[in-house]
Amino acid sequence: MISYNEQAHLDADAALTEKYQALLTEYLATASAQVQWQYLIPELGEGGACSLFGHLQEEPFSLREHLDGGAEERLATLQAIVDFVVEQSGVDWFGIYQARDIDGQWQLLKLAYYGAPSRPLFPITPEFAATSNNVQVASSGKARIINNVEDYVASGGEYYTCDPKVKAESCLPLYSQEGKVVGIVDAEAFSTDFFTPERIALLVAASKEIVAHLPA
Repeated sequence: MISYNEQAHLDADAALTEKYQALLTEYLATASAQVQWQYLIPELGEGGACSLFGHLQEEPFSLREHLDGGAEERLATLQAIVDFVVEQSGVDWFGIYQARDIDGQWQLLKLAYYGAPSRPLFPITPEFAATSNNVQVASSGKARIINNVEDYVASGGEYYTCDPKVKAESCLPLYSQEGKVVGIVDAEAFSTDFFTPERIALLVAASKEIVAHLPA
């Protein structure tokens, strides 16, 4: 069976990943977390870009429009995983997205997160993949780690900016047992070189656990 590292084109430390998997299993045995059925989201700029940072829509986004009440337990577990990742890493933003058919189009739906408000949906299209790490990873199935956003953009890399304070970002795919990409996790930091081998192993461990708790 192909490993997560091989699928994601990563070289995450196996021993560190196993360590965090064990810690996460122990944490989830007693953890409780509040489900965010509604959350505030930014006003979107031209072309759907999240360029109006700090300006929030009055109407909160509701997950209930896309998920039924039977998802409560799974969402609570996903939020607990978010809390664990934040606690262990000190990351400034972390979110879990599931690929779902929404209004006849495959999109990444934000299920649980920690940090500043951000867009709830990313259309999985070639146009968005050209600028969005989230969609690029969902489309390619390959992880993307940027430890210096400023240098990356200066060298010609395309980047979807939602929060200008972000200096580093890691985006990892979520795989079904059949190896299909079923979502992504996105982590952002306000300092460069944040995503060390230790933190990457933590994200891999979380990604491998998350797939067992995605809503139907």
